[in-house]
Amino acid sequence: MTTKILIADDEPNILISLEFLMKREGYEVHLARDGQEALDALRREHPRLLLLDVMMPNKTGFEVCQEARNDDSIRSTLILMLTAKGRETDIVKGLAMGADAYMTKPFSTRELVQKVREMLEATP
Repeated sequence: MTTKILIADDEPNILISLEFLMKREGYEVHLARDGQEALDALRREHPRLLLLDVMMPNKTGFEVCQEARNDDSIRSTLILMLTAKGRETDIVKGLAMGADAYMTKPFSTRELVQKVREMLEATP
């Protein structure tokens, strides 16, 4: 069975490139263009991993992360925050809200693929 990944970002170019990259790695990819879409897709698709932007319309990535961690049906989804907000306070906030990992933009695709692989292999 193919591992499902949800990518949530409001920037179309980032969605397209991350979708291509993750599909090339063999993952089943679902997309969300804002925070509320991300929550809806999490509840509908139950992906193993969510690649989550912080700055999005309707709900921020921080809000999505917090809601996901408070919902028993999606709590176990791994969350990797991908954001341009790279200040230490932003990273601490993301991890405090329940993110499993945090990467700042711009990032190399090689580093992202490696991080995704590590996260998925570390959990049963």
